[in-house]
Amino acid sequence: MKILQLLPELNIGGVERGTIDLAKILVEEGHKSFVISNGGRLVSQLEKNGSSHVSMPIHKKSLKTFFLSSELAKHIEDISPDIVHVRSRMPAWVNFFALKKLKNKPICVSTFHGLYSFPTYSQVMSFTDHSIAISETVKEYMQLKYKIPNEKITVIPRGCDMNIFNNNPLDKEWIISFLKQFPSVANKKILTMPTRITRWKGVDTFVKLLSQLDDTFIGLIVGPVSKSKKRYLKELKFLIAKLKCENKIIFTDSRNDISNIYKFSDLVFNLSSSPEPFGRTMIEAISCGTKVVAWDHGGANEILSTLFPEGLVKLNDAIQLQDTVENLIKNKDLQTSENIFTVSRMTSETIDLYSKLLKN
Repeated sequence: MKILQLLPELNIGGVERGTIDLAKILVEEGHKSFVISNGGRLVSQLEKNGSSHVSMPIHKKSLKTFFLSSELAKHIEDISPDIVHVRSRMPAWVNFFALKKLKNKPICVSTFHGLYSFPTYSQVMSFTDHSIAISETVKEYMQLKYKIPNEKITVIPRGCDMNIFNNNPLDKEWIISFLKQFPSVANKKILTMPTRITRWKGVDTFVKLLSQLDDTFIGLIVGPVSKSKKRYLKELKFLIAKLKCENKIIFTDSRNDISNIYKFSDLVFNLSSSPEPFGRTMIEAISCGTKVVAWDHGGANEILSTLFPEGLVKLNDAIQLQDTVENLIKNKDLQTSENIFTVSRMTSETIDLYSKLLKN
């Protein structure tokens, strides 16, 4: 098979990671893999793994981007893929108009990576031969919002790389280094919230939880703060000061050792106020053998119902949240199930879908 994937850019993110993972397996299994994007830090890894990359500014949400359809049509004609796989809305629009210019059209597949707002703009993700939903939550949303028939949707959950996220012992040198950087976490029960700093992710709820727990607990908030979220970060710091828990909250910013932080943590949290389309950080933590606590809705329900139901908490029930944390900390013998949401499963099911679509 010859597969072409389209996405905005190849920098850090779940969509990008999935693209790289799939491209790598395609090449390993003898298929030809192509990616078109605006480029980014992961292009070198993509090409090192044997895929070809074409750089085009299909990432900009601008009317000018639509005029790239002729250029994209030429690239598609030159590559002559069996399948074009679109992973984001603006590239999907450019592809939609590009395919109209071609006589011999490849099969077109889309992946709904989220619960897209702006239905008119997002509708293009349904203008394909087949669509992938990353969870049952997303599938239900696709059927409700876009009226996509059941037979045109395949659920393929996202997965994590077990070579990175696993239960291997922590390196002692890493522990020493981490404790030097954050000495206040020593001998504490570590609660970790891996998330970018944004309002709907429930960071304020995490702060309030820490304020209710005793001083043997400490919280790590691991994730970036974009320029547009600086104001919200100030609100969080004001809340922390108001609740007098400055010594119990640490903002670490982005980290490239998140798998080690999962292993070093006692509990990992997902407290998003809106349903998660999936919730990759939860499967990463569980793959590292760490218990996860999350509100019982959306992707969190799907993951924890299977892997760790003891971590599910009724949405916005602060009392149950605190009780769950304290009970899980006490119950050392309680373990998570083995993670079934893996990269190998995700890529295998995607390639199987491609094959079925081509046969049909």
